[in-house]
Amino acid sequence: MRYAFPPGGLPDQGCDPEGAAIFTEAYAVLPAVTQRDIVTSLLPGWHGTRAWVLARPLSGFAETFAQYAVEVAPGGGSYNPEPEANAEAVLFVARGHSRLRIDGISHELDAGGYAYISPDSVWALENPGPGDLQLHWIRKMYRYVSDIPPPKSFVTSDQKTRPVNMPDTGKWSTTRFVDPGDIAHDMHVNIVTLLPGGRIPFAETHVMEHGLYVLQGTARYLLNRDWVEVGPGDFMWLRAFCPQACVATGNEPFRYLLYKDVNRHPALTLAA
Repeated sequence: MRYAFPPGGLPDQGCDPEGAAIFTEAYAVLPAVTQRDIVTSLLPGWHGTRAWVLARPLSGFAETFAQYAVEVAPGGGSYNPEPEANAEAVLFVARGHSRLRIDGISHELDAGGYAYISPDSVWALENPGPGDLQLHWIRKMYRYVSDIPPPKSFVTSDQKTRPVNMPDTGKWSTTRFVDPGDIAHDMHVNIVTLLPGGRIPFAETHVMEHGLYVLQGTARYLLNRDWVEVGPGDFMWLRAFCPQACVATGNEPFRYLLYKDVNRHPALTLAA
């Protein structure tokens, strides 16, 4: 299984700088070609590491999450990766090998490895080598609810998780790493798969915010009023209620890593 990741490097001087990046009031598209060396950041508490910050809470746009693509050199990592209390996380390994410790227990994750990290957990990550470790990291402040304990951390993989077919479609399935009936979870990070010619057959319009990182394949994606061609490594960032649908193109499955916020009442008062 192949999983896309930012290409890094720098396009040569013969490339057209016009590009296909889009930023609107309802959605943004960051094509893979824009995810280059000159837009990476270093992260406090991490060594031998650089990150592409693809999404961050942005007032008036999408406010619930941050999403990174993180590249860790051999021997790199962090003993204190999360800077904010009460933050939960999902890690998804695109390439390489990682050693993840959660609450003192060590886990080995290869490509396709998936970890949910509870806001109550202490964790650390390192790349034991020999090659670079490339992973996707999604962060969210957990919204506690009285009498509902937060979910426990766990580790699994794409390979170990059976996709669930969407009813009456035949070409559309979702790899759900969390039981959708577990209300303790206030976010889901899934993998959506559409076989060639498969489609989301209506324009979804809902309160959830989305980050969609294309892992494999190509599609025409409806974002608000616009049909956009997307492929491996492209990132789509959607605010609440942005209409969306897609049609898978090409001759291989179209797969994307999907974040959405779930299972909580909308807050009726603004934070001070």
